[in-house]
Amino acid sequence: MPSFRTARVTEIIIERPGLQRVRVAFEPDADPAPDGDRAVVLTDLIGSVAVGDDVVCNTTAVQLHLGTGGWHYVHWNLARTEHHRPGPGHVMKLRYTSLQFDAGTSELSLTDPPPTLDSTPVVACLLHSQAMMVAATIRRLRPGARIVYVMTDGASLPLAISDVAAEARRLGVIDASVTAGHAFGGDLEAVAVPSALTMARHHLEADVIVVGMGPGVAGTATALGTTSVEAAAVLDATRALGGNPVLAVRASSGDARDRHRGVSHHTDAVLRLTLARPLVASVPDALRSNRWRDRFELVDIEVPDAAGVLAASRLQITTMGRDIAADPLFFRAAAAAGALAVHHLPDP
Repeated sequence: MPSFRTARVTEIIIERPGLQRVRVAFEPDADPAPDGDRAVVLTDLIGSVAVGDDVVCNTTAVQLHLGTGGWHYVHWNLARTEHHRPGPGHVMKLRYTSLQFDAGTSELSLTDPPPTLDSTPVVACLLHSQAMMVAATIRRLRPGARIVYVMTDGASLPLAISDVAAEARRLGVIDASVTAGHAFGGDLEAVAVPSALTMARHHLEADVIVVGMGPGVAGTATALGTTSVEAAAVLDATRALGGNPVLAVRASSGDARDRHRGVSHHTDAVLRLTLARPLVASVPDALRSNRWRDRFELVDIEVPDAAGVLAASRLQITTMGRDIAADPLFFRAAAAAGALAVHHLPDP
């Protein structure tokens, strides 16, 4: 169940559209954080805050010692009596909660796109860090390609939460975004992933589409109890709509958990569930003897130097707190998926 506490804003750390990161002080506070308690403000939902404002924080994630979600979230600013931000339509996201809002879903404001992807490569990712690495690789290998990121609602719902996605947009690694399901904050809002794919292709003119959740995958150490399995449905929808489905393999040489070392059991779960027979780059080599080998098309591909890709992109990407030095296989496998997508783009 959630936990809430009242605090006072003491510092604005950063601000960008849709988001503030702030420091707050709780009173009384028997166990203060060494550098102050940190909180996120989703300004599109509740408006902005200022130093000195008293706010109500959802403190649940910090109490659970979570990683990606380990910040307090400001639920309401007690310094204001109302917040009103009109939306353009009537389709709600965060439905049936106290923060439900009219997201202005783009299906109502744009013409209905053709239900086809015209052989567009679509890379389905199992983690947010994969998605940004895939996009950086595509940009490195095909600088002129138009790359659209579709963010699902499998993890964080606000796109604004992602620092690396904000940097990827600022640096031109991705060109546009669509947020699908209850995720919100993209250039376009979609009710579901299949619609997001067709809008990315036809309204945002994507040459390649990278699909994945935002920061904060949910996992339970079981084969199917993870939001990563959503990639199977992404691959199936891509195939049904006439796209080229590519699976970004989750693999690791640095994860301490046996289930994620080598080819992650999350990858196996997606391959078990999908009917799309996706394209998969042959990294790592263990994929050649994978028990689901008949479920995917293995493609030998020249993989760019992942460290060089990161340096060229200027993105700071980590996975579960590990950088490329601590987990080179993770980054190499994601780069391989990006290279495979480029391989299926038309010649420039």
